[in-house]
Amino acid sequence: MKTRYLLAIDQGTTGSTALLVGADGAVLARANCEFPQHFPKPAWVEHEPEEILQSVRKAIRDVFTASKLDPRDCAGIGITNQRETTVLWERNSGRPVHRAIVWQDRRTSERCAQLKQRGLEPLFRERTGLVIDPYFAGTKLEWLLENVPFARSHAESGELAFGTIDSFLIHRLTAGVHATDVTNASRTLLFDIRKLAWDDELLGHLRIPRALLPEVKSSSELFGHTKGFDPLPDGIPIMGVAGDQHAALFGQTCFGVGEGKCTYGTGAFFLVNTGTEPVRSKHGLLTTVAWRIGNRTEYALEGSSFIAGAAVQWLRDGLGLIKSASEIEALAAQVESSGDVLFVPALAGLGAPYWDPDARGLISGITRDTTKAHLARATLEGIAFQVADLAQSMEADMGRSLTGLRVDGGASQNEILMKFQGDILGVQVDRPRSVETTGLGAAYLAGLAAGVFESREAIARAHRIDWSYKPTMSLERREAHKVRWARAVARARSELGL
Repeated sequence: MKTRYLLAIDQGTTGSTALLVGADGAVLARANCEFPQHFPKPAWVEHEPEEILQSVRKAIRDVFTASKLDPRDCAGIGITNQRETTVLWERNSGRPVHRAIVWQDRRTSERCAQLKQRGLEPLFRERTGLVIDPYFAGTKLEWLLENVPFARSHAESGELAFGTIDSFLIHRLTAGVHATDVTNASRTLLFDIRKLAWDDELLGHLRIPRALLPEVKSSSELFGHTKGFDPLPDGIPIMGVAGDQHAALFGQTCFGVGEGKCTYGTGAFFLVNTGTEPVRSKHGLLTTVAWRIGNRTEYALEGSSFIAGAAVQWLRDGLGLIKSASEIEALAAQVESSGDVLFVPALAGLGAPYWDPDARGLISGITRDTTKAHLARATLEGIAFQVADLAQSMEADMGRSLTGLRVDGGASQNEILMKFQGDILGVQVDRPRSVETTGLGAAYLAGLAAGVFESREAIARAHRIDWSYKPTMSLERREAHKVRWARAVARARSELGL
């Protein structure tokens, strides 16, 4: 009897991962391949799309070699991707006309400031749920059209195609299908998240021809079939697509309103399911499409803190307190508390809900009794406090409490951090058995469309939780912590932190 399984392609910022996922939700095999980063100027970040493609090819080849499964038995492909990274390519040949401009790139900061000065941010925020920022794809695409020779005229004549990384991969895997899904479209500054359509008024403000744009599909349906893409045989259906954070939310089975997930990487990405109506944030969060399955669209609120795991890296590289990031838990465990030491890790300003690029990192509460163990514990607590700020904003916007938090990413393995996170939020924290939640989300979305999973309920039953923590901190102590944190943040945001 043939093994029914799914292939998930997780195309990230520094590497591409291929997962083979069984009908029971188990990861059967995994392979990863890194690719180069390009920094042509300060604050510019680029990827070579062909190098991304080669990393995807190698990851797929390696995962099948490791698993010994027959690619012809694959029931479907799910794709998840680094969001906002922008590619412009020739529609007929598939050849990129320029390197991809990565989501981290800040070259369009001045252009974004001009759009804000024209008073356009309320319009963009109302239609797209986003703020005007170089982070998103719209101004990146405009830059390409203005700076790549003949790009604008070729775009207007229909010779070029625009897409985020998912679209570029779909085009090359299928030999020509030009499509994206609603989650990736919702990160472009060009897409009306209520009408679920490209918006002509926004396109006009950014001078982008509609002929460039991909067809927008749901997150779980047939996008096309593989054709001429070694090492895959022709005819495998691409059945699921979602941006990485949306895929992780789905992969964590956050299917109910108020269910959220946080990914702890270099920064922290927090999304909460808000149901079938978009919630407009009054607290500095982004409103985005969570996913669309069939005729049902669900939305999410999203917030991110710039520094999470990067704070631990700073202790290692900047201060030399630890030799490897993995040492921090053992060091922090040497003390029962941070000893009233507080660390606001605003090492790159503060993200949501403050959006204060001028904030600076702050360490307070130091006495002669303070040790590096106290600072290690305060660092972990500072990460958790920032996530708690996001959660508090989400609860205020939703008008309801979080029902729980599911966690993933490297720092989610740190139990001191996770326990304090649960205590300061006052909700249960669950960590799944498999940390590949982004790839699993893509596989689950593809599996729904391919019939491998009969329903979301079946996916939820297959999802395995490895570790859980129920909060034990008293309400009084939790509130006292929050007051101290708020005071520290206020000092970090004031001039020179004084």
